[in-house]
Amino acid sequence: MEVNPIGVMHSPYKYRKECPPQGREEICEIEILDQYAGGLKDIDGFSHLILLYWLHSAKSYSLLVKTPWNSELHGVFATRSPNRPNPIGFSVVELIEINGNKLNVRGLDALEGTPLLDIKPYLPEIDAKSNVRIGWAKDTDFSKVYGKPPKGLKQVQ
Repeated sequence: MEVNPIGVMHSPYKYRKECPPQGREEICEIEILDQYAGGLKDIDGFSHLILLYWLHSAKSYSLLVKTPWNSELHGVFATRSPNRPNPIGFSVVELIEINGNKLNVRGLDALEGTPLLDIKPYLPEIDAKSNVRIGWAKDTDFSKVYGKPPKGLKQVQ
């Protein structure tokens, strides 16, 4: 298997401890490599994008991890820990502006220099789910983690 970056992400976050979970309000820049810039055609019609990227600063992983939300051990696949067997990151960002092969976005949670693997348009009819279960996180006060409750969270008990 071979995976090649299509671009690089520029953010104000130099160290992992600075990087906010699921992003914040800062405007960050996504720079697409010239050979992939043609793939940006029509992307300006979308307000939000899904970014997939390589967590190049991830550390060795463990199959059981603790999250910032509680002190219990959880399986790595039941968390969003960056330390995983394949450290692939995922963000839904708001597209603010396009300048040639550069995208300005809001909501990125990646470090400066993070390799971008792919971009997909966010389609609420396909990507937004209702009546979801959120497992062990059901008792988490997300407003303490993110400063506000996540938008549109509707959970089935």
